[in-house]
Amino acid sequence: MPRGPQVSDPTTPEYAAGRDAADPLAGLRDRFVGSETSLVYFDGNSLGRPLRATLDRLDAFVRDEWGGRLIRGWDEGWFDLPLTLGDDLARVLLGAAPGQTVIGDSTTVLLYKLIRAGVDAQLAADPGRTEIVIDRDNFPTDRYVVEGVAAERGLTVRWVDVELAGGVTPDLVRAAVGPATGLAVLSQVAYRSSHVADAATITEIVHDAGGLVLWDLCHSAGAVDVALDAWGADLAVGCTYKYLNGGPGSPAYCYVAARHQDRLTQPIQGWMGHADPFAMGPGYRPAPGMRRYVSGTPAVVGMLAMRDMLALVEEAGMAAVRDKARALTTYAVELFDAWLQELGVTLGSPRDPFQRGGHITLHHPAMRAVTAALWDQDVIPDYRDPDGLRVGLSPLSTSFEEVRRGLEAVRDTLVKVGA
Repeated sequence: MPRGPQVSDPTTPEYAAGRDAADPLAGLRDRFVGSETSLVYFDGNSLGRPLRATLDRLDAFVRDEWGGRLIRGWDEGWFDLPLTLGDDLARVLLGAAPGQTVIGDSTTVLLYKLIRAGVDAQLAADPGRTEIVIDRDNFPTDRYVVEGVAAERGLTVRWVDVELAGGVTPDLVRAAVGPATGLAVLSQVAYRSSHVADAATITEIVHDAGGLVLWDLCHSAGAVDVALDAWGADLAVGCTYKYLNGGPGSPAYCYVAARHQDRLTQPIQGWMGHADPFAMGPGYRPAPGMRRYVSGTPAVVGMLAMRDMLALVEEAGMAAVRDKARALTTYAVELFDAWLQELGVTLGSPRDPFQRGGHITLHHPAMRAVTAALWDQDVIPDYRDPDGLRVGLSPLSTSFEEVRRGLEAVRDTLVKVGA
């Protein structure tokens, strides 16, 4: 059995080493490309490290499937991959039954599809449902798409003001929704603060007001617990290049609860979503179920890497992954308290680990310059206005020792930059 840390001072290398020795998931870190280097990677919540298994998968795909089977690959699995891999993702990470998740398109395109489909269905049922609810600190893409759809459909955006170090709460949503609510677009984990929303309660509040909810899972799936079916969620969208390690630009996914699939009409009618795509006939007739939410030819190559990550998360168990995410962010907060608070840095994330996702944000007027200087040292966080250095701690690829070295570098660099 691994032994727990024997040193009580969290700032020491011995303490971090003890935490790694006690971590049941520590051995999985070696499966990631680059884990053997001294680089500190605090940006796994923007682009996850690739898995070593993916090197072999990509090589085999090019040689055997693409190179060997050529166009026959479409009949041998590629055509259905958005649905079959979507079901795997739903089982491992989303708490969703089969037949409700599909992979394809970018996050932005899928947000547009589902937001348009949701508000149109609501308007058809009740012309008074003219408002889209969204918080002012939601990710920019979500806000921009909402504003665009509202302009297209003559709707009103109902803005929810939130604390930058927090996020949407049941009380804030309850105050925003009402008889005019058509759709609420909310993030389970706030991209800036890492605040975890009470998704089950908020979904119930929106439903009680007669609205639908679309959950953005980009900063949550793979780092925190997601239970779409148990929440009674209507719609969800998430990306696959953060905690799902799908690679740059890997396709996003969308979830549509089974009860809504035939009611909603997605606005980008492509041949792959047709009931008989190879008939090539006149007129569009949507396929049954989730295939109707596919538009164009799926990005097969872009789906390869996430298969390896889903297998790894299933091996580790999502409960253990969530525990590791809490432990890593808690350790980062302990180092903030020990090293950074006295330098004028403030914590822009919740202190309660059960209200945090897989990252924390640290605020100081010098953080833009600090981030640039850290990149030159092979310490890679990211920067978010206003004055925020974001420390992303991907549970399966980040060690406690890496957290300690990285935040020590933040401290030392801040002292130099501020001098």
